[in-house]
Amino acid sequence: MSALQTVLDSPAEVADRADRIITMLPSSPNVIEVYTGLKGILKKVKKGSLLIDSSTIDPSVSKEMAKEAEKMGAVFMDAPVSGGVGAARSGKLTFMVGGVEEEFTAVQELLTCMGTNVVYCGEVGTGQAAKICNNMLLAISMIGTAETMNLGIRLGLDPKLLSKILNMSSGRCWSSDTYNPVPGVMEGVPSASNYQGGFGTTLMAKDLGLAQDTATNTKTAIPLGSVSHQIYRVMCARGYAQKDFSSVFQFLREEENQ
Repeated sequence: MSALQTVLDSPAEVADRADRIITMLPSSPNVIEVYTGLKGILKKVKKGSLLIDSSTIDPSVSKEMAKEAEKMGAVFMDAPVSGGVGAARSGKLTFMVGGVEEEFTAVQELLTCMGTNVVYCGEVGTGQAAKICNNMLLAISMIGTAETMNLGIRLGLDPKLLSKILNMSSGRCWSSDTYNPVPGVMEGVPSASNYQGGFGTTLMAKDLGLAQDTATNTKTAIPLGSVSHQIYRVMCARGYAQKDFSSVFQFLREEENQ
C-alpha cells in the first residue's frame, strides 16, 4: 500500500477526512447503510462535500440520499458506470451522471480519471435511469447472442466463423464483438476462463429487477426485459449466481440436455 492509500474503519471516518467521496456498492440497501447507517458517511460529512455514488440502484434511493445529503450541506450525485472489466482496466468507462448541473464539472474532473465518457443526464436519479435501461438492453442482447451462437453451432457452423460473420453484419452488438459468450471464440473475456470474473449473474438479475420495478411504476411494457429477468433469476437458482452473466450460453446448452 502506498503512502497515499489509507484504510479506515467506517464510512463516517472517510467523510471526516475527505470532502470528495466516490462509492460503488452492490445494491440499494448497501447504499442506504453506507450513507445513513450508524457509521455512515452522513454522520460526519463536511459541509460542501461532493458525494458521488456509482452503484446501480433504485433511482428513488438516489433521490432520497440526495435529500439527506442536502440537509447536511453536502451534494449527492448518482453516477452509475458501464463498460465492463476491460474498460475499467483501460480507464475507458462510461459514467451516467444525475444531480445538480452546477456540480457536473467537478464530477467530470474526478470521473475522467477512470472513464472516457462522463455524460450529464439530468436531475438526481436520471443517471440510474440510463444505467437501468442500458443493462436491460445488455441482458437482452447477451441472451440473443447466446441463442444465436448456440443455434449456429447446432447447424454445423464453426463458432469463430459465425462470430466473424455476425460482427460484419446487421446482428453485430457488444455481446458478440467484445464479450462473446462462447468459450474459445475470444480471449480475455469471462467465457475464456469458465465464466469467472466479469459482471456476475446475481448483479444482472438485480439490475433487471430494478428495470422490472421501474417499468411497473411507470406502466411501461418490457416483455423482453421481463423474460430476461426470469432467465437470470433461474440461473441464480441453478448454480450460476457467481458466474459472469455471459454464462447464459452454458445455461442454455445445459437446459437442452435435461
